[in-house]
Amino acid sequence: MKVERHSKIVELIGKHEVETQEELADLLNRAGFQVTQATVSRDIRELKLTKIQGENGKQRYTILHTQENLNDKYIRILRDGFVSMDMAQNILVVKTVSGMAMAVAAALDSIHFHEIVGCIAGDDTILCAVRSVDDTILVMDKIRKLMAG
Repeated sequence: MKVERHSKIVELIGKHEVETQEELADLLNRAGFQVTQATVSRDIRELKLTKIQGENGKQRYTILHTQENLNDKYIRILRDGFVSMDMAQNILVVKTVSGMAMAVAAALDSIHFHEIVGCIAGDDTILCAVRSVDDTILVMDKIRKLMAG
């Protein structure tokens, strides 16, 4: 029942500009699902719905495209904070704008380069432990491509 209800919620927010939990509950009830506002609230949380500005200028529910949106955010952080990079064998040293090293290191971790084992960040410098010298060169190429856009 929950799976069918979640599927119907996704369908409804795709067809209608649903602005409130009460409006969503009403649409679900009209579609044959007996729900309360508390159930709808849990469903919204479980489906990771968020609100965006609709065509009418008011806020409406939509599905949060997590991985896609987060990757864009992490790449933006990388671009905003990145200054330069160099390698010392299998250690990648990334220089950042002062105070941005932790954010850029978190972005690098979240982008999930499988060649990077882990990052340690200071104020404006990040040390990335990379699996091999060849992988370090590969990661540097990947970062250059991300920076180029």
